Amino acid sequence: MTRPVLTEQQIHTEVRATIAQFNQDIVQEVQLAITQHKVVVVGMTQNPFVKNVRALLSEAGISYHYLEYGSYLSQWKRRLALKMWTGWPTFPMVFRDGVLLGGYKEVKALIALQAI
Repeated sequence: MTRPVLTEQQIHTEVRATIAQFNQDIVQEVQLAITQHKVVVVGMTQNPFVKNVRALLSEAGISYHYLEYGSYLSQWKRRLALKMWTGWPTFPMVFRDGVLLGGYKEVKALIALQAI
């Protein structure tokens, strides 16, 4: 799978640092968590799909580490850095063994197939 992403040469040198540093702390926190935990769920409050995927994992007996960043009205800009990093457009973001599985719908399908 390839998706179009600008190459470094296509980004002006004056803005490269801004892009590289854009809320890097949140990206680094998630990167660290996925190296330390088998399953990581990244979410936000008030999102029913985050709540549902957590319940789904718990019901399947799959333990997970949960990271929560704001709500619909807060921390949206910080969460944007995660979307830019992963290419995944929505929350939750579920990782297993450092691999992005997707969100609720994808995890539900994987559990049904016993592939998680």
